[in-house]
Order: sequence, then structure tokens, then C-alpha cells
Amino acid sequence: MTIIFRYLIRQIMVSMFAVSGILLLVFMSGRFIKYLGSAAEGEIAAGVLFAIMGYRFPGFLELILPLGLFIGILLAYGRMYLESEMTVLFACGVSERQLLAKTLLGALPVMFVVGAMSLYVSPWGMKQVEQIFNEQRKATEFEMLAPGRFQDFTSGTRVTYTEALSDDKRQLQGVFIAEYGRDGEGITLITAETGSQLIDEETGSRFLILEDGGRFQGVPGQLDHNVTLFEAYGLKIQSGEAGTKELEEGISTLDLWYSDDPEDRALLHWRISLPLIVPIITLLAVRLSRVNPRQGRFFHLLPAMLVYITYLGLLIVARDALADGKVPEWLGMLWVHALFLSLGLWLQFGPAWLNRRRLEKEANAHA
Repeated sequence: MTIIFRYLIRQIMVSMFAVSGILLLVFMSGRFIKYLGSAAEGEIAAGVLFAIMGYRFPGFLELILPLGLFIGILLAYGRMYLESEMTVLFACGVSERQLLAKTLLGALPVMFVVGAMSLYVSPWGMKQVEQIFNEQRKATEFEMLAPGRFQDFTSGTRVTYTEALSDDKRQLQGVFIAEYGRDGEGITLITAETGSQLIDEETGSRFLILEDGGRFQGVPGQLDHNVTLFEAYGLKIQSGEAGTKELEEGISTLDLWYSDDPEDRALLHWRISLPLIVPIITLLAVRLSRVNPRQGRFFHLLPAMLVYITYLGLLIVARDALADGKVPEWLGMLWVHALFLSLGLWLQFGPAWLNRRRLEKEANAHA
């Protein structure tokens, strides 16, 4: 049995890691592209992108691992049914209950990992992401500059461009600034060969000192423009407002436990629900993985995925209902888990019970 157990778990884990890896690549790539767009617009610095993705990794993992395990069991056991390996195991004395027990035992580490991610690691990571975003909001536009790119830092009122930027972000080459005035004052264009950052030691204010350039101010379409050529020109660099935005996912589980806010309580139930999904979907997957060789290898995947999507969708509905106060907290999301646990138990043991009842009725009828 030990050899059989190791073989079964190895088949499941190989499929689970393959599926989880692909899903992680897809979801993280989509999120990375979104953050990359924010960096291109100057909302966040490009240097913090990988840090943000690293801190968000546990949040992706807690959602993908249960799905990876579910599909892994379906693929591994489905292949074994098609190639008659399951038939050989059952003929050698391995019962369906033993198969289920061994699979549930192998799913326990996945359950512990998902629980650790959901309750502790993921909230900590989102807290770090929250701090990074708040620090980015306090950064000056000078610190957010990127060479060779037109960047908007003031919601369309100022566009800045520089051809080259030193590593310490203190020296600029080929500077262009376009600033739109208020109340129809027109537009101001500033060009300079070089630029540097100056910090006033007394006030802490920062200035951009432009050298060898010109300033052009006027209304497009009119001829009365003010042109000023300069050797040195100073612009005050505005710092962003201190970031105070808090991410809901960054609240620690302990704080959620003592909170009376319905949304916090709903989030707490959601975090507890994620590890509870693992044994229930394992129970469902073991039964749904049975394949008739005539149906094909992937025939069973569609109804199984519909069951999983329905399960996850009902959990989301239950979370929203709990946050809105439509469901009592003592019930929470347990009714969803109880529903699918009952479905899994019925799929696993219901047909055998019905068959046994039918045989008993036939025996009583003949007696």
C-alpha cells in the first residue's frame, strides 16, 4: 500500500504542479501587464514592479492551488482509468474507500499551504503592496521620470520628456515640458539642453534647474506668444500627497477576528473557506475522475469544471450576502461547504448504497 500511495500522490502532484504553473503564468502575466501600464503612465516606478509581483504571489497561489489540485486529480486518475491501471488496483484488493482515503491524505499538505497563505502570508504580502503604493504616491514627479518617454504626472496639465537620465536621477539631458494653463491661459512649452535637481537645505523644497533653453507661452492659434531664452530656469518640483489608502486584503486575520464590521467578517469567512475547499474538491474529484474508455480522456473535465465553478461562485455570493447582512454570521459560508460536501459524499457512496438497497429488495422479494 505504501508503494501504491506514493505512486498515486506522485501522479497527482505532477499534474497539479503543471496545471498550477500554467495558471500562475497566465494570471500573473495579466496582472504584470496592468502594473506595467501604470509604470508607463508614471503612476508607479518601474523598479518596484517585481517587488509588487513577489508580494502578490501568495495571493495568487491561495486561489490557484485548489484548482490545480482539482484538475490534477481529474487528469491523473482519468488517465489511470483509461489505461486500466485503476482496474488493476481494484483487482489487487485496493477498494474505492482506500483510494479516497489515500487521496485525502495526500491533499492535506496542500490544505495546510493554502491555509497558511490565506490566513497569514497573503495578508502580509498585500500589506507590503499597500505600503509600496502609498510610498509611490508621495514620490515627486522627478523621481518617477523615465528617459525617452512622455509622462503625465498631473492628470493632463503637465507632460514631461527627457532624452537621458543619470542613474541617480539628478541629471537630465534634452528636457521638454508642456504645461497647460488654467482658465484658457494657453500652453507653456519649456525646452532645455540639460537639467538637474536642487534641494533647498533650509526648507527641503526641491527644484528642477534647467539650463540653456527657452520658454514659450501663448494660446494655440494666436500670434501673441511670449518667448524667453534663458541660461538657467528653476521649476519647483511638487511632491505627491501622502498615501493613506488601505487595501482590504492587507488587513491581518487577527484584526478581522476582532472587527465588528460586516465586510471584515465576510473577508474572515472567505479566508477560512479557502483551505476548507481543498478536502471537499478532493472528494468530488475522486468520483468525477471516473472515465469510460469509450468517452475519451477529457470528456469528464467539462462537468467537473462546471461543478467547481458553481462551488466558487456560490462562495462569492455567500461572501457578498454576509457582507450585506443578509445571512447570519453563524451560518456564514458553511452552507455552501455543506452543500458540496453532501454532493461529494452522495457521488462517492450514493450509487453503492442504492445498489445495495436494490439487491436487498430483490432478495426479500425472492424470499
